[in-house]
Amino acid sequence: MAKSKIILSINAGSSSVKVSIYLSSFRQEPEPIAEIQISGLTAPPPRLKYIRGPETICKDKELSGEVNSQKDALERILDELINDKSFQAINKKEDINVACHRVVHGGDYDCPKIINDETYNYIQALSDLAPLHNAPALEIVKFCIKELPQTRNVAAFDSQFHQTIPAHIRTYPINQEIAKSNKLRKYGFHGISYSFITRSAARFLGKKESETNLILLHLGSGASACAIRNGKSWDTSMGLTPLAGLPGATRSGSVDPSLVFHYASDVGKLSPNSTESLHISRAEEILNKQSGWKSLTGTTDFGTIASSQDDPTMKLAFDIFVDRVCGFVGSYYVTLRGNVDALVFAGGIGEKSDLLRRRVTEDIACLGFAVDEKKNSMKIEDVVQDVGKDGARHRTLVCQTDEQVEMARHCAMDDTLFNGTAGSCRIHGYVITVILKISPMLKVCPRFVDGSLKGSG
Repeated sequence: MAKSKIILSINAGSSSVKVSIYLSSFRQEPEPIAEIQISGLTAPPPRLKYIRGPETICKDKELSGEVNSQKDALERILDELINDKSFQAINKKEDINVACHRVVHGGDYDCPKIINDETYNYIQALSDLAPLHNAPALEIVKFCIKELPQTRNVAAFDSQFHQTIPAHIRTYPINQEIAKSNKLRKYGFHGISYSFITRSAARFLGKKESETNLILLHLGSGASACAIRNGKSWDTSMGLTPLAGLPGATRSGSVDPSLVFHYASDVGKLSPNSTESLHISRAEEILNKQSGWKSLTGTTDFGTIASSQDDPTMKLAFDIFVDRVCGFVGSYYVTLRGNVDALVFAGGIGEKSDLLRRRVTEDIACLGFAVDEKKNSMKIEDVVQDVGKDGARHRTLVCQTDEQVEMARHCAMDDTLFNGTAGSCRIHGYVITVILKISPMLKVCPRFVDGSLKGSG
């Protein structure tokens, strides 16, 4: 029998770090054995949630001591796991075989990659395209490379699922020499989630993935839509960055590109909140952090917005979101030529808001979607659950997406990721080699300044 391995799925956000622990054999579905999260990094005090098997060990436990960064959070998480005598799977750091990191922007990568010198520097170079998203993941990666030298570090990318988007959809109508030089095109995100939803929905419908056409809605504080044609991403609402498309809790979504220049006079300057490793302009800060339904209502809690429809401001925010969602559903219905097996709601809002699902399907009823009032109001308990009305032209489903298990599954199913040799990438106190392309030859030069890896420029 093949040896089982411990796989960590690590999701580093701007204010939290979530780690799911799986036990898996090669090409077997990963078995979840624990989940641990520290939140509140940007709104102290930080809080710990820890679930071991079926047991909740703690929930919203306030942490003392210095836990100010993603690195601090992961260090505390590893200590918690190793020092838990009732958790036999991890007794020391060497017990962790694979650490899979969620990385939002993977550029042209179409699959997960073992993190070595080449992949690390490629991801780092993309930070200019995703300064608010790749930086937290890279901080965790650097920590793991140093503190878990025996562990294979893997990057799973939110953009990789969308590499199948055809050229006429992913290309922006701008000067193509400049576009290619600066890597300016539609990439799309939430791909780890869409991969899980596509496979799960196809299985629920009893169809092969390669024969399944879907319209997917990942609706949360970050929201997007995706058209699936023959099991592959055909189009998605996010673009060069996650800012494009649907509005979110603090994101504007798609707006007239010139709007930001009329909004403030200093939009081209660096934000005062920029750091040495995180360079963001005022424009990026305004549209990513100071917009969305929080800018309209003062809250990021969509549940509060949905339950406060007597308040004109709350109703406006709700109606804007419904309108934008319906716009993408209609567009994708046309691009799929009406050949749609199901509309699938997912993400925190998509799973929990029966009012949103009802309003969206009412507004797109002309396309043949409808929810059953009783089924739509039931608690979503299954991975995929039917909320559609009997006799409707198309199915309407809800999927409890799971990016963590999808990341672990990528590692378990791939021979290189599961059994391959860990790539060498040595950071913080070690020399790291960066491969620079000097046409027509490749030269290797060490890049090590002040004890830390510097950007490749």
